[in-house]
Amino acid sequence: MMTEYDYWKIFPRMPRKVTLGDITVRDGFQHLEKFISTRAKIFYAEEMIFAGCKNIEVTNLGNAFLMPQFSDAEKVLAHLRSDRFRERCAKKGINIDDVCITAVTIREPGVDRAIELRKQGVGPDRLLMMVSTEEEHHFANSGCTLPQYWKECERAIKKCNDAGMKMCGTVSTIWGSPIAGATELKDAVEFTKRWLEIGAADIEHADHDGSASAPQVYRYFSMILDEIPDTRVHIAHFHETKRVASASVLAALQAGITHFEGTLGGMGGQPANFLDDCPVPGTGEYYYEDPRYVGLTCLEDMLVQIDEMGIEHGYNVNRVLWLGRQVERTVGHRLRSEAVINGRTLKEGHPKFARPGLKKLKEKLGESSGQKVPAEWGKVAKLPEKFRAS
Repeated sequence: MMTEYDYWKIFPRMPRKVTLGDITVRDGFQHLEKFISTRAKIFYAEEMIFAGCKNIEVTNLGNAFLMPQFSDAEKVLAHLRSDRFRERCAKKGINIDDVCITAVTIREPGVDRAIELRKQGVGPDRLLMMVSTEEEHHFANSGCTLPQYWKECERAIKKCNDAGMKMCGTVSTIWGSPIAGATELKDAVEFTKRWLEIGAADIEHADHDGSASAPQVYRYFSMILDEIPDTRVHIAHFHETKRVASASVLAALQAGITHFEGTLGGMGGQPANFLDDCPVPGTGEYYYEDPRYVGLTCLEDMLVQIDEMGIEHGYNVNRVLWLGRQVERTVGHRLRSEAVINGRTLKEGHPKFARPGLKKLKEKLGESSGQKVPAEWGKVAKLPEKFRAS
């Protein structure tokens, strides 16, 4: 029996088209111990939209005292709602109404703030709140017990929906917790159902510390899609701590997930507790050993991976790679993308790296152009009997 070579026949749920959300300006920048200027935040939000992004997360509407990186939240949102930006989009053939702009809220006061901004005409389209299946991690991020927080989410979602916005419910610590260790996949499936029960529009399935392995990712998303088969509901969010996130992306694709998100340069993670020259609260002490080795799935690399699989994504790949190089200049150091250095795999190769003299040597030896084996050998290899498939 011969192996099936068609990838989509082996994994029939794997999509031919995906959505890739960009969360650089929010999740990417929140981890930095350097304030990123409002102008830079606006620049990257604009440019990612111009490059093809249809789902973008741009700020956090929580308490700016805790996370001063987002003290300019209203300015960023106001710009993206401005007539000037709408006109610039239209000139590029982009209808800004087709772009979903998200702001993270986490707690109910952030939702209330989003509603007020909505009344002013500058609010986001979508908000995000987050639960962790492991309560110590949840408490570290929210300051609440899980039952306490679920009740808050129920109230907040009703307010959000009544104001004409959608709520994304995040389920975190699916594959493990950086504080308490191993977790149960079935708990995350149950939490997903709880979010939908109280009115969430979609679910971000998050690996917030890079605990996921490809087999467990495939298993989890297969469990999810068996029970909740509408792929529009599900978003895969992976962190990169062991250089295995691309395997997790592939496993999620194989399971049938169609929506992913990442950040330029793979930036992101726990909010910074130091900004420029001053300690800030953030979410308290860091729960990792070295900030150089934490972050999210690198958007540039994930985009190239998906593009080279022949999966439709809607982005200008070269523009995103250029933006990845610019953001390294913005933050002032090398980030984690390999694709911004090595680029895409070119079918035409890189002739400039060819060594001189091959053509003359072949002529000298009497070999024809394109000849790859000695002329006296057979046209096809004769495989020894002991190596043949039975």
